[in-house]
Amino acid sequence: MNWRGWGTIAVSCAMLLVGMPAGAAPPDDLAQRLEDLPGMTVVGERPTEPGFRLFDLTFTQPADHRHPDAGSFEQRLTLLHRDLSRPAVLHTTGYGLPASANRTEPTQLVDGNQVNLEHRFFTPSRPEPADWNDLDIWQAATDEHEVISALRGIYDRQWITTGASKGGMTAVYHRHFYPDDVDGTVAYVAPNDVDNDRDAYDRFLSSVGTDPACREALTAVQREALIRRPEMIARFQSFADSQGMTFDRIIGDIDRGLELVVLDAPWSFWQYRGQQDCGQVPAPTASADEIYRFLDETVEFAFYTDQGMEPYTPYYYQAGTQLGWPGVSDEPLADLLHHRELSQPRNLVPRDIPMEFEPGVMREVDTWVRGQGSELMFVNGQNDPWSAEPFEPGRDDSHSYLVPGANHGAKIAGLPADQRAEAEATVRRWAGVDVPALRSTRIDHQPLERHPL
Repeated sequence: MNWRGWGTIAVSCAMLLVGMPAGAAPPDDLAQRLEDLPGMTVVGERPTEPGFRLFDLTFTQPADHRHPDAGSFEQRLTLLHRDLSRPAVLHTTGYGLPASANRTEPTQLVDGNQVNLEHRFFTPSRPEPADWNDLDIWQAATDEHEVISALRGIYDRQWITTGASKGGMTAVYHRHFYPDDVDGTVAYVAPNDVDNDRDAYDRFLSSVGTDPACREALTAVQREALIRRPEMIARFQSFADSQGMTFDRIIGDIDRGLELVVLDAPWSFWQYRGQQDCGQVPAPTASADEIYRFLDETVEFAFYTDQGMEPYTPYYYQAGTQLGWPGVSDEPLADLLHHRELSQPRNLVPRDIPMEFEPGVMREVDTWVRGQGSELMFVNGQNDPWSAEPFEPGRDDSHSYLVPGANHGAKIAGLPADQRAEAEATVRRWAGVDVPALRSTRIDHQPLERHPL
């Protein structure tokens, strides 16, 4: 998630004109139009794929939309410009701004323009000083509302919002508060934790996949890692020392870090890997190096260090105040654990940031999705733990799909042919296009990035 290459990159007008689609604004004109939008700053322009222009932008947002005179911050975004005659797609990961501006599946389906928006409080899109009370789903939804409202001055065709995981949740929350801002929303693998005290995740993990032996093997390797705690910690410490990583600021100590990695293994296995990798789960008789390597490939030891966790403080804050978090039993490992309830968000946010959970926030969103939401599409993965508690739309022209065998990278392209055709046609209809004249012949599957969600 670290940004690379933020800044102005000079590109000659001749290069920019190569491959530019008919109807696109002249280079100086489009950049000037963006700069003329109130609150918008053009930071620079970078080379990108033929037929597109890529702008790095910032947009001035109030730290608190209810009190717009009480400070502001610059929110980062990118614009992948295709053509003024095409629809626009606003995409957010719900985290930081992606370093690359790959087209999302909806953007390719409608051959549209794409805005990537960084979520508030993910650095550097954070007010200084930061009042963490200003990080809630309404404030973030209003950020999206303001950006879309500003860019409609240039892109006045249909708009679609999209995102995966926390990005999909963010897109739904925006529609809840501003239902008429856009013409449709495609939310991928977006969990819906309506009641934080009643979770379906244990039940899901007890039956996921096609082979009970795979689930048993995951539990066995967890137990073996804890039995070999000194060997695992020695390897973890050696790695942390080589990378200058620590444990005292957020994690607490390396022992807690190890237990977090071990506890996370089954969840991460099904989130990022899947049934096809069951044969790679080491047996309890495997060497310590093999077990350590499997856990690192599945979970990543670097994630459960202070440096790995710090970029995700805004996520854990949101989980511990409004979003909720998955409750997964640690009973199969209880006799080997030194620490319990480690994965609760309060334990993963610096103690100097106050937190208090607000029950009922997700229930309000869920009620809206079921009873009032429209033009919503949810795409989930059959083997993805986060899909165990999905959104369930209720009104006409809202849709829910489950991609067979898919993990947290589920896409419309993975659906059975009839469902895929139906979903693709729906997205194009929302965007006001038929078969796009400029559509790519393939759908790029972006690599899964390591997030808590």
